[in-house]
Amino acid sequence: MNLNAFSEQANVVPPSLAARLVDRFFGREINRRVDLAVRALDDGRDVLVGSQRPLERDRFVYDREDVFREALLAWRTNPLARRIVSLTTQYVVGAGLSVSCRHAPTHDFLQAWWHHRLNRMPVRAGEWCDELSRTGNVIVLVSTDASGQSFVRALPASQVAEIVTRPNDVEQPLQIVEKPHYGDDAPRAWPAYDEASDRPNDDGTWPTVALHYAINRPVAAAWGESDLAPLLRWLARYSNWLEDRARLNRFRQTFMYVVRGLFGNKAERLARQNELNANPPNPGSILVTDAATESWGVLHPQLDSFEASEDGLALKKMLAAGSGNPMHFLAEPESSTRTTAEAAGGPTFRHYEQRQNFFIWMMGDLAQVVRSRRAQVDPALGLGREPIKVSGADISARDNATLAQAAAQVAAAFADLRQRQVIDDAELLRMVYKFAGELVDVPELLRRGRQAGAATAAPEG
Repeated sequence: MNLNAFSEQANVVPPSLAARLVDRFFGREINRRVDLAVRALDDGRDVLVGSQRPLERDRFVYDREDVFREALLAWRTNPLARRIVSLTTQYVVGAGLSVSCRHAPTHDFLQAWWHHRLNRMPVRAGEWCDELSRTGNVIVLVSTDASGQSFVRALPASQVAEIVTRPNDVEQPLQIVEKPHYGDDAPRAWPAYDEASDRPNDDGTWPTVALHYAINRPVAAAWGESDLAPLLRWLARYSNWLEDRARLNRFRQTFMYVVRGLFGNKAERLARQNELNANPPNPGSILVTDAATESWGVLHPQLDSFEASEDGLALKKMLAAGSGNPMHFLAEPESSTRTTAEAAGGPTFRHYEQRQNFFIWMMGDLAQVVRSRRAQVDPALGLGREPIKVSGADISARDNATLAQAAAQVAAAFADLRQRQVIDDAELLRMVYKFAGELVDVPELLRRGRQAGAATAAPEG
């Protein structure tokens, strides 16, 4: 029907008749399109996508939750994923972290907090490092009692629904909103820690606050990224390849005997078959038959796997490149010599060193929050403003030997220049610590050295 002609006719007929005609000819199609539009508006995925601002750099909510879920599953079931995460923890945490402060009351409090049986920070550090690698986010809840002692717990990133930030700065969180639990009237929201407004309540209790730390975070994003995120599909492909390879090798070794003979009827053939099934020949046994009446053969599948080792190696190289580890870290020597293995470890050690620096800063920032709360209750801590130092294990013992040798040679050479008054004390210290691989405040070291005075020689005898 011509729609223009229908419109002209509708103008000269009564409204009630026009409505009936429209409903008769187009009612079904109109209802179908309205249902489709309503269904699209009610789609939960559209709500998730539409609820984000256009300029956000974070993943969509459903995508982020898929990554969290798949990364945890891979860590639980895939040996390579578990090894990649554990390697990071072994190098970052290593033999353990330690916290200290030159201010004696602060140091004593930090030790009590660090080793409290409800905190167990030496053990918890490894768990948090694993979580940081798996999800890219560590959310710490800090609860404080009336005495100023704080207790920390990590909130799983997969349990968080939203990180509410300041409108003008995505890196300043205001609230950490959990996903609603069954039976709760409303989802729990933890206020983010704010040093300027962190005070005890009127009754002396402290509000529980949240601290959010993230790695692999794009600029202008609130959430971090998992170390396993770019590896998940390749971990799945390598697992599938390995499983197919094992299944192929299993069925390649299967075979069955085929016995050909002259049988008078079907019953005679079935009787011979049942006899052989009841007493199959043992491996290595000798079987003598009459060639005129019976012949034996073997059937086995002709299954070949060309270039299988190269395919597996290519997949593993992708995993090694994505995780920042050399092949021999992932149980793949690849005919490497000791020299090439040491050369390949350089970029990996740099990666672990950067991660260790971040993790040490994270633990130091948490210790600063704990001390700040205690200082509002204990005046002795309020008098000390010495910095808190968190120390970690060395990334590579071989690097320490190399740095020590370099520092000894440089110290001897530049001490001679100092004797000739070519350089001053600050330049001498700067060069020695530079080749020792340490970043120090040279003026502060000089000031402390003048305060300590000259070292006295030990008495003889």
